[in-house]
Amino acid sequence: METYQKAWHEQVNGINMYYEVYGEGEVPLVLIHGGGSTIQSTFGRFIPYLAKCGKVIAVELQAHGRTSDREQPESFAQDAKDVTTLLNQLKIAKANFLGFSNGGTTTLHIAAHYPDVVNKIIVISANYQREGLIEGFYNGFGNATIDHMPEPLKTAFLAVNPDQKALQTMFEKDKQRMLDFVDLSDDDIRGIKSQALLMVADRDVIRTEHVVKMSKLIANAQLVILPGLHGAMIGENLNPDVSDKTIGITAHLVETFLNQ
Repeated sequence: METYQKAWHEQVNGINMYYEVYGEGEVPLVLIHGGGSTIQSTFGRFIPYLAKCGKVIAVELQAHGRTSDREQPESFAQDAKDVTTLLNQLKIAKANFLGFSNGGTTTLHIAAHYPDVVNKIIVISANYQREGLIEGFYNGFGNATIDHMPEPLKTAFLAVNPDQKALQTMFEKDKQRMLDFVDLSDDDIRGIKSQALLMVADRDVIRTEHVVKMSKLIANAQLVILPGLHGAMIGENLNPDVSDKTIGITAHLVETFLNQ
């Protein structure tokens, strides 16, 4: 794991928001993790590749990892507001954004509703509407308990925040956000003017057809479909057997896109 240059908390919209800074560069790449995750569980193996290419700012969202909670449900819209508020407070006028899974949905909200701060976006394995998830995704979802949460995600959370109650809160709020998934409209997506790199795996929990549709709605979009499972291309911690070479290929695609 790359050693961060700075790890800090910032008071943002009523939460104490944690972020890490890596690398050097003019326009930072902001990393937004997946649901139930931390910076390390989503991006721990990916950051060393990205930090070689420029400045990286990785955040933890409401109730996740080292960021505190607030007395209201999680939402993608609120996460987008929190991330852009953080950048404003750090006096960062323009950034690139890379979001994975739920973090990709948040990235789409940022691009749709806060275009002034957006340079380019990379959206990995994310949906903008409920119909983008594979058939059967919600089967039994409402009855899920924390016992169904993958052990590597629980372990990663408790490694940075040993509070079992905080873990339970994150699980419940993440679950409810998915049960109440609020769609972006096709017009929201069509209104995204920034260049976009959309990536999905061929055996993902996101329907490839959904990402293809998104790529046609965004005027300046590129589409990549890679072999593998959800999170494999970036070495997310639910995919421990993924080779460094696979992660390097994904990083190369991201770097090429950002340097175009």
